[in-house]
Amino acid sequence: MTAPAAALAPARLGHLKVCGARTRADLDLLAATGPTLVGLWHGIPGGPADLPPQHLADLAATAIRLGLEPVLVTFLDDPHHLARLARETGIRWIQLHAYQSPALAARLREQLPYAVLVKVLHLARGRCLERAFTPAYERAGVDLFLLDTVTDDGRVGSTGQSLDPADVHALLPRLSIPFLLAGGLSAHNRDTYRTVTDHPLYAGADIDTAARDRAGHLTREAVTALARAWHPRPQEARA
Repeated sequence: MTAPAAALAPARLGHLKVCGARTRADLDLLAATGPTLVGLWHGIPGGPADLPPQHLADLAATAIRLGLEPVLVTFLDDPHHLARLARETGIRWIQLHAYQSPALAARLREQLPYAVLVKVLHLARGRCLERAFTPAYERAGVDLFLLDTVTDDGRVGSTGQSLDPADVHALLPRLSIPFLLAGGLSAHNRDTYRTVTDHPLYAGADIDTAARDRAGHLTREAVTALARAWHPRPQEARA
């Protein structure tokens, strides 16, 4: 098994990624409640969870020590900067969350052969904006796609807006690599996506808004409920 494939291998029932951790307390909470991946934002101008480099490095090291896999979530499009940042922080997973090109993904793959590269595919009103380029991303070395929504005013990431399962199914024949599902997922709508999560390429769920209270803070109650719904322990899954 190659290094990216080994890192990709999800827990038995798929990964649960909670995005936008900001503090060590956030990481302690996530490590105690069930997620396998934690999204750390960097290079997302104006983003509420955007981290300066040293804070990113500190949180990445803490996540690794706690048994969480840190995921760099970024709008940046400089492969040399991203590769240097990954080496300096020890982060193996890089999520290209904006409209970075297949060429950038290919250059990043050349510089980080061991990394797990995640490319977000944005769905706006049911239409995937990168649909024509999915084969190019796969050839460039992307390991995973992440399916997420775009709002009518163009906002991407952590919007809390739900994907229609029918729109997801319309896109899946285009994909030959695993995918993470995002877009308005909650502890209460897992059954809505049952046909999606039963797909052989489904690799897990990515959640931000539903893990937080009205003030935007991660809460133990919310994350525990999400873990039970989207990443149950084997005995819970059989119940």
